[in-house]
Amino acid sequence: MTVVEETTEVTGPRGHELSATGVTVAYDGVDVVHDASVSLRPGEVTALVGPNGSGKSTLMRTMARLQRARSAALTIDADTDGLALTAREFSRHVALLTQGRPTPSGLTVRDVVEFGRYPYRGRWGRADPGGRAAVDRALGMTGVTELAGRGAEHLSGGQLQRVWLAGCLAQETGVLLLDEPTTYLDLRYQIELLDLIRDLADDHGIAVGVVLHDLDQAAAVADRIVLLRAGRIIADGGPEDVLTPDRLTDTYGIRIEVSTDPSTGRLRTRAIGRHHTRSERLSTTS
Repeated sequence: MTVVEETTEVTGPRGHELSATGVTVAYDGVDVVHDASVSLRPGEVTALVGPNGSGKSTLMRTMARLQRARSAALTIDADTDGLALTAREFSRHVALLTQGRPTPSGLTVRDVVEFGRYPYRGRWGRADPGGRAAVDRALGMTGVTELAGRGAEHLSGGQLQRVWLAGCLAQETGVLLLDEPTTYLDLRYQIELLDLIRDLADDHGIAVGVVLHDLDQAAAVADRIVLLRAGRIIADGGPEDVLTPDRLTDTYGIRIEVSTDPSTGRLRTRAIGRHHTRSERLSTTS
């Protein structure tokens, strides 16, 4: 077992590989994730997709050690037992942006983002030499620098989502987990967030795992896609290999067409409902 020694020196993040093996999670005695295994590799974005209730968020929370598993193994860089590390040691490797975080009261935006530095402060509030630079960098990356002095309780849902993400970035970990991060964001910030995710992987070598509902967003941002249904991983590979019409139609229980956008070369999905079908019939008969 490898143990990270506590230190006040901060050299910045480097990518780590986080592997979860044999994850089985039960609620009230019923398994909701079944023997799932997934690896997040440095410099890659891995998207977890699937219908509601498929176990995406539960699997991600288990990888972040926020969800107790009936069985699971977590390793960092193949030689560190992630379950044996202290919470502080683990949080120097892995950060998670969860859904539904509360609205902080009586704190400025900078105060909230500074919470991300807790793994480096040590006991008794020990100094964090790299903290201010890391917080400033995270504020800038998420576009909230101008909000730094504003009370967090006065922010919109989209602004607050970006502030919580800034806190994760200030944590400067080699693995970043994002659970439906585009929630509450308008179209512009959704796209900017997806661009930021790619930058973290491409320019900083971070291993990024992200839960997404939007299949087109997953195809645009991810190197690998993990498709889940009823708590089981049914496909894991590149977008072209996973997002096939037959597999998606079977998984979601609705007809889904897949095409390639001629301007970007990326996959594009289209779910066909009753009204789409009616419009197609009318155009055919007219």
